[in-house]
Amino acid sequence: MTATPTPATDDAPSPPAPAPAPASARGRGAWATLRPLVLRLHFYAGVLVAPFLLVAALTGLLYAASFQAERILYADELTVPVGDRELPLSEQVEAARAAHPDGEIAAVRPSPEPGATTRVLLSGVPGVDPGHTLAVFVDPYTARVRGALEQYGSTGALPLRTWIDEFHRDLHLGEPGRLYSEFAASWLWVVACGGLVLWFSRRRARRGLRGTTGRRRTLGLHAGVGAWAALGFVFLSATGLTWSAYAGAHIGDLRTALGQETPTVSATAGEHAGHGTAGGTGGDAAHGVGLDRVLTAARAEGLDNPVEIVPPADASSGYVVRQIQRSWPEKQDAVAVDPATGQVTDVLRFEDYPILAKLTRWGIDLHTGTLFGLVNQIALMLLALALILLIVWGYRLWWQRGRGSAFGRPVPRGAWQHVPPQLLVPLLALIAVLGYFLPLLGIPLAVFLAGDVVLGEIAHRRGRRTYGPAHR
Repeated sequence: MTATPTPATDDAPSPPAPAPAPASARGRGAWATLRPLVLRLHFYAGVLVAPFLLVAALTGLLYAASFQAERILYADELTVPVGDRELPLSEQVEAARAAHPDGEIAAVRPSPEPGATTRVLLSGVPGVDPGHTLAVFVDPYTARVRGALEQYGSTGALPLRTWIDEFHRDLHLGEPGRLYSEFAASWLWVVACGGLVLWFSRRRARRGLRGTTGRRRTLGLHAGVGAWAALGFVFLSATGLTWSAYAGAHIGDLRTALGQETPTVSATAGEHAGHGTAGGTGGDAAHGVGLDRVLTAARAEGLDNPVEIVPPADASSGYVVRQIQRSWPEKQDAVAVDPATGQVTDVLRFEDYPILAKLTRWGIDLHTGTLFGLVNQIALMLLALALILLIVWGYRLWWQRGRGSAFGRPVPRGAWQHVPPQLLVPLLALIAVLGYFLPLLGIPLAVFLAGDVVLGEIAHRRGRRTYGPAHR
């Protein structure tokens, strides 16, 4: 009967110094010295970051499901019986303004398909969040107002999805709350990649689960599901960081430096822009030639549904008509129309976007579940569920590391001291670079390393310092 080795703890006697490794062992020594470090980082990142990841996973799961829930909950506002003929868009807008005269018209979204309502978006309405608009839903066949709901964002999120989205993004705490989601996104890829590397390096993790029990079974479930979902986690982390507070700003600066910003259509109108308009401000959609001729001009340039019409911002600006389809294939073309003549003054095609602008657009839409519709949303829900299970199994593994009255015995410290300088120096340089671009990864990691060194020195002075092999 072979005795099971007991992993070393911080309170155990210091083990004897290992004998020099033979030449064959030194051949694979790089990973042998790095693996304990990766294991310790994966362990502590999992324990400390997991609560933030759990919140992000739960709220992300709800957000992915909110698209379909929104269709059911707001069916009366979103859909109408299909009629024989749609009324002029200007007539529909007049009906919306008659029912809701407050605020200014921010945009108009004509009915995108038979049986769908037209949305007239109003900004500056009392009682509506300044960053949101009031969407007035109009029957395009009868001009009857079906209702009005607060709307947020370019995807037209209504109250349910808006509430979940903001909870997922900042816990309804505003800008300070965004630190939580950026912290989770900054560490998700680290935890996922670390687990994937450990899984590949450990043959036992790839054995079947049949017949296994206890900690080995938990480890097999944790490792197997984590390996399958790792690529998805890395994607969610990378795309989530693109619109985060600090890392997102660095990504934006990099895109600007590379000339890869998202272009915009020029809304500057011609020399007659201020003539023949009805008011000259963004509060009235009936500038010059009016909405119907503007929409006709956009259709002539190939902008089919769904589209959004933005009235001129001032007397020197024109209308902007842009496609707003975020599902595949993306429709993101835009045109500017002179309000005095109804002529198109500028055209922007999505195919002309820089490559990084396209990738950013696709990445965000895939992250938010709009790129491939229901299939995309189901995939996101499965990823969120996998992350929740991995966190539960991870904490269970921590529990199962205990012996007797001990709970959650940690992985032994000091692994970094066994990494040779030719590996440690580039590793520290990489950490410094990542810390600059991802401050909510770099700062906590620096604190962790500093704390680990200090605690190790304290344990050493008390005669309890250990660097035993790390067992999983």
